[in-house]
Amino acid sequence: MSKINVLEVFFDFSGKSDAIYPVILEDENEMILIDCGYPNFLSLVEEAALAKKINIKNLSKIIITHHDYDHMGALAEFKRKYPKVKVLASEEDAPYIDGSKKSLRLQQAENIYDSLSENEKIEADYFHKILQSVESCNVDIKLKDREYFDYCGGIEIISTPGHMPGHISIYHKESKSLITGDALVVENGELVIAVPQYTLDMKEAQNSVKKFLDYDIERIICYHGGIFENEIRDALKRVF
Repeated sequence: MSKINVLEVFFDFSGKSDAIYPVILEDENEMILIDCGYPNFLSLVEEAALAKKINIKNLSKIIITHHDYDHMGALAEFKRKYPKVKVLASEEDAPYIDGSKKSLRLQQAENIYDSLSENEKIEADYFHKILQSVESCNVDIKLKDREYFDYCGGIEIISTPGHMPGHISIYHKESKSLITGDALVVENGELVIAVPQYTLDMKEAQNSVKKFLDYDIERIICYHGGIFENEIRDALKRVF
């Protein structure tokens, strides 16, 4: 029997309260964390796990849905503290996570820099520094679309490009839960595609959401917004 735990990681961002919702899957053999927070979030994620009575020292794997800094920012910290942990990510995203390619988010930020006002450039400079500060980390297992593992009640990897080309989502078979990463977020009680300005290909993002209709889903877990369980098929269709 497996367990699926939705962590609640609360923090202040630019003076406002915010939260992210990483997921921990566990059974008698594995403990898998899906996405791990911003840089320096190791202790916050550990505290959120402890609040759910999870002994994170048993962590065996971390799956990264994509290389945005709020999803992989603490990855190198986790790897240093828990060196036996294996890191999993898509084949497409692995070079950005291991540092052999420059972050697509940083490339995007650099490409629009000259079009910004002087005041906007001040904020952009700060954003660039944050992105540049994200530590790289080797990827141990590179994932393919529709790849299935029997970990923790069964998980299937779903390639969901759009937000980023190498983005993946994860379907947990036993609980019929979809873990979206940033393929979807919950805003005002509705499923929507993540912030358009940070979605690199909106048409691809919409096509990725259509793929979710192939699955028997009873619960959607979004990294931004948390759990969504209300008339899921209709809610998905409204997105595209």
